Amino acid sequence: MRVGAFELKEPLPDVHEPHALAMLRPWIDVGSVGSLSFALLEDYLQAYRLGELAKPGTFFDFTRYRPAIRLIEGQRKVIVPNTVINYAKSPEGKDFLLFHLLEPHMLGEVYVDSILRVMRRIGAQRYCLIGGMYDAVPHTKPLIVTGTASGTAGEELRRLGVQASDYEGPTTIAILVSEEAPKYGIEVMSLIVHLPQYTGFEEDYAGVLRLLEILCSLYRLPIDLEEAKSKAEKQYGKLSLAMGRDPGAREIVQELEAHYEARLSKDRKEAPKLSPEIEKFLRELSHRLNLN
Repeated sequence: MRVGAFELKEPLPDVHEPHALAMLRPWIDVGSVGSLSFALLEDYLQAYRLGELAKPGTFFDFTRYRPAIRLIEGQRKVIVPNTVINYAKSPEGKDFLLFHLLEPHMLGEVYVDSILRVMRRIGAQRYCLIGGMYDAVPHTKPLIVTGTASGTAGEELRRLGVQASDYEGPTTIAILVSEEAPKYGIEVMSLIVHLPQYTGFEEDYAGVLRLLEILCSLYRLPIDLEEAKSKAEKQYGKLSLAMGRDPGAREIVQELEAHYEARLSKDRKEAPKLSPEIEKFLRELSHRLNLN
């Protein structure tokens, strides 16, 4: 079945008011927190492929997203980068659409419209974008999660300790999905975890753990997070040891901790700005620590 630029498998599953979750690469997937969170969610939910773009080359430059050759059961197969949609139903009966989005290089508005067409065709009630970004935060404090929401979703986010987003700056064309969805009666939500910019972990399990804690609470999913918690503790423990060996690093962390507390206080607008020297230090620190 063709819906917009997507080819969906038939027959479509019998769904009831599904919620759509989305992660976006390479934007908003710092530390692979979106990718890894989806992998754990889909493994638990036993998700399966619902559809994909019929012609991904319409939207993607394959000199930037490179196809790959894989040996699968002894056979060579070409894997073409694509945006795919998976479907799952939780044990509690909640239906999910899981969008693995790639940032389009061209025809971005058509790409956005196709995502909206799929959600409207299947009757999605909510669209939630998850991911991670770097920020001037310390690794010694609980990771901040910011987000936006419409409708009743705003109350849910406040209950879970999610801070209102005040980000201004460059973004992705895919954010237009969140801008347009409410016009069709679809609630929107975002959950972005803020990671210490000096870590540079390819896979940041503290970020994964924080996102999954919120999603599990939001959707009452009893996923076992002990493995993610163990990896996060080991990873950030290694980070603390590395910081302790670096001259001046402890002082930097202390200033970040003060900045962190000010951001979370009632007087967030009065939070002091970091000095240019510290901002430069943070950019250089990940290379000096050589954590990966």
